Amino acid sequence: MTLGKRALFLIFPVVLAGYFLAALSVHYAEKQSIRALEQAKLSQRLEHAAAVFQYEIQRSEGFLNALLNGNALRQFVAETDERYRIAALGVRLQESIRSLSDDPIAYLSFAILNARGEVEYYFENSWDPFAQIDRPQGDLARKLIASKRLSDLTYLEPTGERPRIVYSLFVDPVTFRRPMPSSKSKALLMQIAVLPDRFLHMQAALKKEYGADIVVQPWPLAVTDALSASVPLGPQLYATIAVPDSHFDAQMLQQKMQLAFGAIVMSLISICLIVLLIRRFITGPIATLDANVTAVMTGEHDEITGTGTIGEIGRLTQNIRELHRQSLNSLRLAQQKSWTDTLTGIANRGRFNTLAAGVVDNVLTSGGKCSLLFIDIDNFKFVNDKYGHEVGDDLLKTLATRITDCVEAISRRRGQAPSIIARLSGDEFAVLARSQPGDGTVREMSSAILALFDGGFEVSDKSYPVTASIGVAICPGDATTVAELISNADAAMYQAKTGGKNRSARFSRALHDKRTRQRQIQEELRAIDPNEQFHLVYMPIVNAQGQVTGCEALLRWHSPVLGNVTPDEFVPIAESSGLFSKIDWWVIDRAMADCHQLKAFFGPDTVVAINISSAELHSSAINDYFSERLVHHGLEPQSIDIELTETFAVKVSDQLRENIEELRRNGFRLSIDDFGAGYTSVQQIIDYAADTIKLDRALVADLAASHALPVLKAVVALCHAKDMSVVGEGVDTPEKLAMLTAAGCDRFQGYLISKPLALDDLAIWALTRTARHAPTLAANRFRDRPAAAGEA
Repeated sequence: MTLGKRALFLIFPVVLAGYFLAALSVHYAEKQSIRALEQAKLSQRLEHAAAVFQYEIQRSEGFLNALLNGNALRQFVAETDERYRIAALGVRLQESIRSLSDDPIAYLSFAILNARGEVEYYFENSWDPFAQIDRPQGDLARKLIASKRLSDLTYLEPTGERPRIVYSLFVDPVTFRRPMPSSKSKALLMQIAVLPDRFLHMQAALKKEYGADIVVQPWPLAVTDALSASVPLGPQLYATIAVPDSHFDAQMLQQKMQLAFGAIVMSLISICLIVLLIRRFITGPIATLDANVTAVMTGEHDEITGTGTIGEIGRLTQNIRELHRQSLNSLRLAQQKSWTDTLTGIANRGRFNTLAAGVVDNVLTSGGKCSLLFIDIDNFKFVNDKYGHEVGDDLLKTLATRITDCVEAISRRRGQAPSIIARLSGDEFAVLARSQPGDGTVREMSSAILALFDGGFEVSDKSYPVTASIGVAICPGDATTVAELISNADAAMYQAKTGGKNRSARFSRALHDKRTRQRQIQEELRAIDPNEQFHLVYMPIVNAQGQVTGCEALLRWHSPVLGNVTPDEFVPIAESSGLFSKIDWWVIDRAMADCHQLKAFFGPDTVVAINISSAELHSSAINDYFSERLVHHGLEPQSIDIELTETFAVKVSDQLRENIEELRRNGFRLSIDDFGAGYTSVQQIIDYAADTIKLDRALVADLAASHALPVLKAVVALCHAKDMSVVGEGVDTPEKLAMLTAAGCDRFQGYLISKPLALDDLAIWALTRTARHAPTLAANRFRDRPAAAGEA
């Protein structure tokens, strides 16, 4: 055997054994690296899932806090009238819950339970309109009521049902804060439950990839050598995952086969080359990535640079770079979203409040002044409904741009600090001008903004019939806080709107007094006992022969605090504050109770006309209440005439139309009151399903003053063609009565016939009228009697 062969037989086994040892070393080194990377990846994904889970928890807490700070929940809890609370305030609370939800189709439930574990309110955003609180959540509620805890966060995973995050909080029904432990028995338990869809998707993805499921339990995972991770989700709540050894063993088996083949092939390659390759492709890129991440964390660099490698380390580098980029973008987007209005791009209400607070503080400290212009778009809802929300959005964006341009131009030309321009909500904008009152800045800005609407507001070469109403309030003369400034400017804006729209108005003391009285009226209405302060008067309605065919019930209010309050004052306030149901239902019951006496005065065919708020028609409860009171008082439905204001048809919807048709099917009469007061059109006369049209007194006065008898005849003829009888209101002179009679009106009502009277006074009026008309009635009966055989 030659030396070469000996060397070959001696060196080759040694080299081969060395390479096998090197391959075995590489195997263990890579095994630990891969395990560390897999552990980091698993921990990262589990932390991501935990972040999503915690976001759902924060969303639940924020949602409940928003409800606790809102008026809808407070009114629902405070209302003692169970029927009214369910019929009206329950719907309002449901609308408030829907408006707070950022995803209209995401599962969300809200429950209110009393100290006995009884559900007082439950709403679930699902396809089931009759959904009720399920047993697992009910059991949880009873368990919390029996415990001493005032709040709780539970992840329910009932078998065969959808898992939910349930946030529970005990709330004092008076203060709407957490109760003292001693008064927990009087507190209400409020529960928000959300379905963590994203967390469940991540859980399914991890299970598919690793063959292991995320376990949510009240304790963390014990430390082991296995591939596992555990992260906290909330108080005493952890998410853990333990990957089976088979998952990692499969990866290691593949690596062993590759290393064994590589050891044979690389037995002819220098051990030095192996070391260089390992340093080049394994340890070097990891060290580079670590240095880059450290530089970004210390602020030396803004972005993680690539290592130029491929494989796991290259993908890990790209993933870390992408994660860092997404985090920066999310931070920028969150900051931008919290500052700007998403539609118009100008400041939103939160940003405006922050900036305005600084300006107000500076004004109060330095002794200067600032002016707030509160801008509301008139008839915007009409444009939104008629032309669509896309047109409405374009109009708002265009308006924001034009307001910004004209306000900034005025501020620059006058050498003043830039004004703060924001969209507060919907079609409401605000401009805070840092100028001295009297220098003409506010007047010029108001005129420039109003000029944008001259001849209609033009968007994309099309003009829309909108105008603006502007309210102006000055700090510190009118207010010393941002909230007061906005409130007073808003009141001035409504004053401008009441004065005819497309104008501006300055907040004044008289306006302050008016708002104070409105607030007092609202407070008195909330605490009022209708039987003590309300009473009804009745205004007779007569036919062409002078016979009384019915009486209209009119509400009167004498308050011990406010004195006599007219319906024109308190009815709009009651409607805007949700108190109209209490008033309308009392009027319905009282008028039906008086119906028998009215029939005794004027005959069995006498009809009682009852005015109801058009807001009542949004709920079917009014139908049930009319029918229930009708049976209670023993009346026929034909004895009741339900009067609706003519303007209700502008807002008519399928629900309103269905409620009106239901009243007609139940036999009630329907009248359209104050016809001609605001939105009259021939099309509305054709579409209205009513028995009677009541001509508004202003329309009657205008037609009488202009001697427009042909016009009045045409209106009456059109109503008769639709089988509607016509009642002329405001008959206070013989001339009006004569004109309405000549036009063909069927019945009449007004001060010429009688003013509104209480029942006792109405009885005297009926007796007097009967005595006065008795001879005429007898003559009419004699004249109409058929002639006897000898009288021919």
